[in-house]
Amino acid sequence: MAASYRVRPEKPVMRKEIEYIMKRITAIILAVLMVLAIAAGAVGEENKIWFKGDTGEKVTWIQMRLKELEYLDKEPNGVFDEDTERALREFQQVQGLLVTGMADSVTMEMLETTTTKKSEARNWSYDEIMYEATEAAAGVSYAESFANMSTSMPMTAASKGRIDWNTEEYTTFESNRFLSVLTSPLSTFAADVDTSSYALFRRKVLSGERIPANSIRIEEMLNYFHYDYTQPRDGEPFGVTTEIAPCPWNEKTKLLLIGLQAAEVRKDERPGHNLVFLIDTSGSMNGSDRLDLVKRAFLLLLDELDPEDTISIVTYANRDRVVLEGTPAADKTRIMEAISELEAHGGTNGSAGILRAYEIAEKYYVEGGVNRILLATDGDLNVGVTSEGDLAQLVTEKKKSGISLTCLGFGMGNYKDNKMEALADYGDGNCRYIDTIYEARKALVEEGGGTFITVAKDVKIQVDFNPAMVKGYRLIGYEDRVMAAEDFANDEKDGGEIGSGHRMTALYEIVPADSDFDFGEVGSRYQETQAAADGGDWLTVSIRAKEPEGTVSKLYEYPVNDTAVRTEMSENMRFAAAVTEAGMLLRDSEWKGQTTWAQALELARGCQSVSGDVYKEEFVYLLTLLERAN
Repeated sequence: MAASYRVRPEKPVMRKEIEYIMKRITAIILAVLMVLAIAAGAVGEENKIWFKGDTGEKVTWIQMRLKELEYLDKEPNGVFDEDTERALREFQQVQGLLVTGMADSVTMEMLETTTTKKSEARNWSYDEIMYEATEAAAGVSYAESFANMSTSMPMTAASKGRIDWNTEEYTTFESNRFLSVLTSPLSTFAADVDTSSYALFRRKVLSGERIPANSIRIEEMLNYFHYDYTQPRDGEPFGVTTEIAPCPWNEKTKLLLIGLQAAEVRKDERPGHNLVFLIDTSGSMNGSDRLDLVKRAFLLLLDELDPEDTISIVTYANRDRVVLEGTPAADKTRIMEAISELEAHGGTNGSAGILRAYEIAEKYYVEGGVNRILLATDGDLNVGVTSEGDLAQLVTEKKKSGISLTCLGFGMGNYKDNKMEALADYGDGNCRYIDTIYEARKALVEEGGGTFITVAKDVKIQVDFNPAMVKGYRLIGYEDRVMAAEDFANDEKDGGEIGSGHRMTALYEIVPADSDFDFGEVGSRYQETQAAADGGDWLTVSIRAKEPEGTVSKLYEYPVNDTAVRTEMSENMRFAAAVTEAGMLLRDSEWKGQTTWAQALELARGCQSVSGDVYKEEFVYLLTLLERAN
């Protein structure tokens, strides 16, 4: 008899347990996916910049906060329109932020944390904003400039916890005067492409601080902007643009523009980099606009370097410390961690840090490459070598090793502009002031080639005026770069450095031979006006420059004749004239003539090149504030 088998039925309880477990697992998986999705959205939203044309709940929140803080009059509608942009610009200006009209992460954080309403913000009067200091011996004088701006500045993240006094230092100087062509036919100066004066000016306007007259160097304001100059040709290191046109502030004189456009080194042709980040980590560097901003700036730069480039990090406070030495840029994680872990404390023995940085830079020297120290500091050195002169001697001696020095200035209130300028000038380098992450990007990323890669060194300019055409002139700016005529051909005398893609602008106010403008001309009874050269030359621009590794300069000459004379200013000169007028007003120049804020603003607004250029648009905004205040 065959065996029979019976399958035992599955217990109902076990089936229910399995179903329950599967449901729990499914629920957990879905929850994890939702969390990840929310986190990803949060990260993306955190990094998003909101601007005109955007819509949604976040825009509604921005509008609600602007309305609560009394910057926006209308009801929130979730559409980022012109009213919202205008309100946001005003909020950014009052808070001392970069005025863009766009809600970046910094602006969003300030919107979320600030409690000060617009009506509670103090409106500074003209007399409170600008004054003339009576103690001229201290080298602190302030030019008349602006007032009636809402610049009360509820304490921002950059200034929280900081004692409100000002120990800034600027080198005292007098603006260049008119010279007679009969007694001084040659005007000689060294090239300069620094821009820190403009960034300082912008920050002080937006934060409502007094603007020291000696902080305004007109050449640095001019060189902050882009101009459409002639490109280099025939193997020359730079192209030269010249132009003569009527002067907008003096009908009896003319303006001479000299523009240099350096050759640009392509990214795939750039030499290897040996960079030393020399970072001030003293107590005065504590703050979001100081060491925190330094770290963010260097992390930006790190992304632009080639894997084979070499990075070293030296810090200094009471003593110097080598944090990293000769590390390939490819080891990005290690470099990022080293930068992120830096903290501020102690005194400021900058000279010890500088010596150690040169020692490290020499150790990893790259033949034919970029060998440069990037000094990030507020310049407030108080231990070791501290005087401007001694620091200049220190870097003058060390630059013989072929190492250049770039100074990056940070902070406000104790900033030592005089020391930063001296270090850069005598260290064969350049100087930038970094007040925002946007300025850091401009200096280290957008214009990184010009900051690091030198295409011509010891550049000197000499203008030889024809007395038959010009009887007087004054060089506008470059006061600390003026040289003796005899030093022009002397290769032992330093000039200035011009980097890849750099533009340099120089303006002269010239008095034509037939003008009745009285500038105090003097002459000798034994001198007679020479006949004009063939072709009717007004003047000749001569330039001497050495190759980056060279020791002997080469001469380039550019005669300027009637073909350069215009009845109206070009785009280049028009914008340069607007910047110059602003600089003369800020310095209260005796040669400002008929200059007004309204005229400077009109000149700038009349330039088509302003549209689409965020830096020129920002300048027009600053002029608008100053014009309204006057």
